[in-house]
Amino acid sequence: MKEIFGKSVLLLGYGREGRSTHTFLRARYPEMIVGVADKDQSLHIEGINEARLHKGDNYLKSVFDYDVVVRSPGISPYLPEFRKAQREGKWITSATNIFFSECPGMIIGVTGTKGKSTTTSLIYEIVKKEYSDVRLVGNIGRPALDYLNGADINTIFVSELSSHQLEDIRYSPHVAVLLNIVPEHLDYYPSFEDYAKAKNQIVHYQGANDIVVFNPTHKILIKILDKIKSQELRFSLNPSDNLFCWIDGKKIYTSIDGSSSQVMPLEEIPLLGKGNYENTLAAISTGLALGVSRTSVREAVKGFKSLEHRLELVGKVKGIEFYNDSLATIPQATMHALEALGPKVETLIAGGFDRGLEFGELGSFLSKQKGLRNLILFPDTGSKIWDSLLHAGKSKRASFNKYEVKTMEEAVEIAFKVTNPGKACLMSPASASFNLFKDYSERGDTFKKLVLSRML
Repeated sequence: MKEIFGKSVLLLGYGREGRSTHTFLRARYPEMIVGVADKDQSLHIEGINEARLHKGDNYLKSVFDYDVVVRSPGISPYLPEFRKAQREGKWITSATNIFFSECPGMIIGVTGTKGKSTTTSLIYEIVKKEYSDVRLVGNIGRPALDYLNGADINTIFVSELSSHQLEDIRYSPHVAVLLNIVPEHLDYYPSFEDYAKAKNQIVHYQGANDIVVFNPTHKILIKILDKIKSQELRFSLNPSDNLFCWIDGKKIYTSIDGSSSQVMPLEEIPLLGKGNYENTLAAISTGLALGVSRTSVREAVKGFKSLEHRLELVGKVKGIEFYNDSLATIPQATMHALEALGPKVETLIAGGFDRGLEFGELGSFLSKQKGLRNLILFPDTGSKIWDSLLHAGKSKRASFNKYEVKTMEEAVEIAFKVTNPGKACLMSPASASFNLFKDYSERGDTFKKLVLSRML
């Protein structure tokens, strides 16, 4: 924080994280000159002079009027205004950078294309079994700067970190958990390589006393971690050499001081699917690395509840099981959901905002699903999903029924008509939500409300 003391600061974006940063700076540096820039023309902020409030379509022009710009995660650093501002000597930073520089305790950072929130929450539940001051923060909806008060050297922060938050970070967490990297946010990043580079920041500044937890079967992670200085803790769904945590048969094992010990049987994990097994192994590895006992780890995992919008069982209505997997915004997540639920899925609701992702692998996967019969598809990507299915299984096209919809009301209505009792309907879009909904949460909430209304 020494770098911004005595400087004028612009908060670029005034959402949840922007408001948090403003509160933090105002409390610690009441004399600091702070401006706010946001696209929202109606924005009014108590304590901010109108001359320091930059609103509307031209809000980005204000970056040249301040010494330091604190960028909100959703605003792309690839915008030309940022490039020019940096050339002119402006310092572009973020709330995440400020948090890392001010944090007196340990930080466990979790990133990956999918599984971040589940893994972060599970690590939190495991670690707090045996540590007294553990705080859950980050992209999970809890701005980290809100939780710094009262923290000391013994405080442990478990932080979910998105690629947007890692983009311009100048620190790495003491323990970095890197889950997976597959194409996403290609409407934001110039290329997949740029997206992967942002994720790589989580380990870039680690030292020899730091730890990285990862699954070496993800080849891209091996490439990213090729030259790191930190200690590696490897986990895998199958036994292999040099692993810290793994699955063998139907049990989870760990290697401590050269000897193998059982942690728990798989049947005690309440989460569905191989993807969640990976998340659980990552969380277990982290807890054990911090000295949490196997007994406490097992208790925390057994008692963990699945997070909302993540392969969430909405209920059984008229004999049909309905699952809300609205956070499945990429094809791989939908494949994991179908794999977890198996042939009982007769109806899939999919499609949404087009981020330029490829659906060929998903189409091939869908063509091989034995129980799947009905595809209820939203624009814009619904047609791409259908085309990829036909391309992958031309001889099986008569086996699938296509229903094109524009509202969730239509989708749920059709799902009740075409799904047989004893079967399941899965809403797992494989796409973002922004063309029809505010976010994945609103999409999932709408789906659940419509399904549950049929119980009345």
